Amino acid sequence: MRRFHHTDFPASSLPEIKQGRTVAVCIPARDEETTVGAIVRTVRTELMERIPVVDELVVVDDGSRDATAAVAEKNGALVLAAESSGGGAVAAGKGRAMWRAVEGTSADVVVFCDADLASFGPHYVTGLAGPLLVDERLLLVKPRYTRSYRGIPGEGGRVTELVARPLIAALFPELGSVSQPLAGETGVRRDVLDRLHLEHGYGVEAALLVDVASIGGCQAVAECDLGLREHRNRPLSELAPQAAEVMQALMARSRATAPGSPGAPVRS
Repeated sequence: MRRFHHTDFPASSLPEIKQGRTVAVCIPARDEETTVGAIVRTVRTELMERIPVVDELVVVDDGSRDATAAVAEKNGALVLAAESSGGGAVAAGKGRAMWRAVEGTSADVVVFCDADLASFGPHYVTGLAGPLLVDERLLLVKPRYTRSYRGIPGEGGRVTELVARPLIAALFPELGSVSQPLAGETGVRRDVLDRLHLEHGYGVEAALLVDVASIGGCQAVAECDLGLREHRNRPLSELAPQAAEVMQALMARSRATAPGSPGAPVRS
């Protein structure tokens, strides 16, 4: 697996490297009014107005009960509503929100970012888009980073370390070295997304990793070191359902990739 550092891709170098290709930043968000504005404003001012790296900037409001949508729009994002069967402030699910973002853009390279980041900088986008722009063999870029929990470095990512990584190591050992399989920060080619079915819920990132590897092999996946990641740590009451959805997605793909199976889930 190829590994990069975000300093390999300074923003000033990317307009020339793009060679006519386009980049979209897509941010699924639910109840993140305190952080989404700064993220959107950074992308807009640093990577669209100052240096033309990003061509499309979309926030998908997934049933927020606060001012997430208004804050994102005020700071320069196109805001779309995630589809929901319940209407109103009912979440459609993270995977559905991500797919809504894909539908609302046309860029060749899509960079997803979570909306709760307190450590966001332009390098989150350039570090994930850069490898895809310089190497056509790569289909997906995941981040590497240091994360903290209650101020203690290296103690974050409870679902990642206790559920996702052990399960991936057991079921898909070729992907066992991936540092952050559940990271919301992901760079991926649109033509790959167009071929796949995205999980509706929190299993979407792990499932996408496995699905892309099933298409292009592990050599199609790269990692980029983004440094420090700080975000809103969530209580166990929220993490338990997330862990269950991650397990379900990985187990389903383990069965699907067994000998004689059709392989990665694709869009009909």
